[in-house]
Amino acid sequence: MTAPIARTPALHSKLPEVGTTIFTVMSALAAEVGAVNLGQGFPDFDCDPALVEAVCQAMRAGHNQYPPMPGVPSLRSAVASKIEALHGRKYSADSEITITAGATQAILTAILACVRPGDEVIVLEPCYDSYAPNIALAGGSVVRVPLTPGSFRPDFDKIAAALSPRTRALLINSPHNPSATVWSAQDMLTLQELLAPTDVLLISDEVYEHMVFDGAEHQSAARFAGLAARAFIVSSFGKTFHVTGWKVGTVAAPAALTAEFRKVHQFNVFTVNTPMQHGLASYLQNPAPYLQLPAFYQAKRDLFRAGLAGSRLRLLPCAGSYFQCVDISAVSDLGEADFCQWLTREIGVAAIPLSAFYGDGFDQRVVRFCFAKKDETLRTALQRLRRL
Repeated sequence: MTAPIARTPALHSKLPEVGTTIFTVMSALAAEVGAVNLGQGFPDFDCDPALVEAVCQAMRAGHNQYPPMPGVPSLRSAVASKIEALHGRKYSADSEITITAGATQAILTAILACVRPGDEVIVLEPCYDSYAPNIALAGGSVVRVPLTPGSFRPDFDKIAAALSPRTRALLINSPHNPSATVWSAQDMLTLQELLAPTDVLLISDEVYEHMVFDGAEHQSAARFAGLAARAFIVSSFGKTFHVTGWKVGTVAAPAALTAEFRKVHQFNVFTVNTPMQHGLASYLQNPAPYLQLPAFYQAKRDLFRAGLAGSRLRLLPCAGSYFQCVDISAVSDLGEADFCQWLTREIGVAAIPLSAFYGDGFDQRVVRFCFAKKDETLRTALQRLRRL
């Protein structure tokens, strides 16, 4: 008898336009050529040993089985207390705070919970690369509205023009990746007024909430009653405590929205790493680590900006996050993507082209560096970049 021919059935891709992310590509190239990797947004330094010890203590105490689906109660309570202390809004730890497997999962889950086929979701470009695929997976349509080129501030006239009866949600991100722009209180009030007569939901990506510089305050959607009432507010312990590989995030939302969010959460993740939740709950009892974070990252920002001040790279403003964008026009005639390849191979520093954050690859001769690195790493990169 002839053996049947092994055949893999054809699979119609749900994300036919998605390939390997630019972050993976540039990190791989940096490793290949021995470049300083200022491309992908993660620290090259360790977290506080006290946080590691808190997780180890949780493991030793036997916290190694499934936690409750919404998250460990003590961590949800700590998150609710933190939001109330910083932004003045009281969320119920029981019904309005959920612990997620990082912010990326949180955003996907929020979109899956509220977006149906035919719905439109507005994203403000340049934007993080997971947003559009998340919307596609939910069967929604992406409506791309550009932030103002150069300043990357929200253009509310264009946002208003993009709103339609089919608009289900709007995604915002402040402090902003990749531009390092921070929305002001007036921006948030304007958005609140714009959305007030609509049923549009808000997904507010606030993962860099503790990286706002020069004495400014983070304007969380939680501070504005009209926004908080319609918002899924997303944050990330990975960004805040230098543990991006732990993939633990949070979502705060009104009880009715949280109930729908958890229906999806329980079937795409169900629960999140137990000992890390207990460790984070313990660590959050001391607010100093996150209250001191703006000064910590501002020092790195200032070191990096001072080191580039004499170069031909034109520094764009950096009001928050741990990213610095620069205009390359005076250095090269190459497009952003080709310039980043050249910079990595020939100068030994990896960066990310801003065009990777636009659906149409809009090229404005700007690239992004990450300064969440040891000072010695930044000095090595600066020594190389000053050759430009």
